[in-house]
Amino acid sequence: MSERKVLNKYYPPDFDPSKIPKLKLPKDRQYVVRLMAPFNMRCKTCGEYIYKGKKFNARKETVQNEVYLGLPIFRFYIKCTRCLAEITFKTDPENTDYVMEHGATRNFQAEKLLEEQEKQMQKEREDEELNNPMKVLENRTKDSKMEMEVLENLQELKELNQRQANVDFESMLLEYQKYEEDRKRQQEEDDEREMKSMLESAHAKRILEDSDSDEEVLKPPCKLKPQVPQKPTDILNENTDRPNKKLKAESWERSVGKLNGNPQLSGLVVKKAQTKKADSSNLSKGGKNQNSVALPASVESASATQAQRASAACNSSLSLLGAYSDSEGSNSD
Repeated sequence: MSERKVLNKYYPPDFDPSKIPKLKLPKDRQYVVRLMAPFNMRCKTCGEYIYKGKKFNARKETVQNEVYLGLPIFRFYIKCTRCLAEITFKTDPENTDYVMEHGATRNFQAEKLLEEQEKQMQKEREDEELNNPMKVLENRTKDSKMEMEVLENLQELKELNQRQANVDFESMLLEYQKYEEDRKRQQEEDDEREMKSMLESAHAKRILEDSDSDEEVLKPPCKLKPQVPQKPTDILNENTDRPNKKLKAESWERSVGKLNGNPQLSGLVVKKAQTKKADSSNLSKGGKNQNSVALPASVESASATQAQRASAACNSSLSLLGAYSDSEGSNSD
């Protein structure tokens, strides 16, 4: 048994290929191919629309006695998807398209028909100009006149559009671009100015801090010298007691009251200094009358303390009397 996958086959020595009978196939034989509809069409039998791209199992054959520049033309047979009617079309290599042949009509073919009509008119015109030179001149004048009319109509349309246009978008865009540039420039200038002012203020503050620190280092702290009185008795003669005396007088008037208003009681109150002077004068007079008898120091101190206590008691009684008199005067008012 020979191998199944072989590249060379055995040919016997007496093999004659001319004796092999050839298979004779007809030239118009058909093949089954799978294709798509090349254009939109409508069936003539049932009116079914067959759109471009619809797939069919078609039969293909070569058209006899039709060749374009040595290229064969093929015919295709398909069946309608609704009524199974046969539809045929063939290739058109001249226009690189397909031509509808039987069983349906091609849709959306107006543009193609217009193009064909224009081509036919152009061909007829070229044939006329080839034989008649006056026709060439006439056609040129017609073309120039038509071109001038088209340009005039175009100019009129442009003028009409300019009249109706209320807004000039180009000028608006230019103005907006200028505004944006000015705004950016102004913002940059403001930023630079603000930065410069901040730097200057920081520099000035740093200079002030440096100068203050230098002055503190150079100038030592000065100490206040206490004023030493020359004499011990100078402290008593200072003017610091004046406000205290005023405060004492105000407290006296607040507690006892002013006796200047009552002339009857004004002579009863005597100041402490006056009582001291009177006591001292009385003591001096008594000493002279007794023929200047010398008393011991303890006796003199005892008599002085008794005199002070008597004056204090007198002052307290007089203060109570003055307060009572002020209360009576206020009640009588």
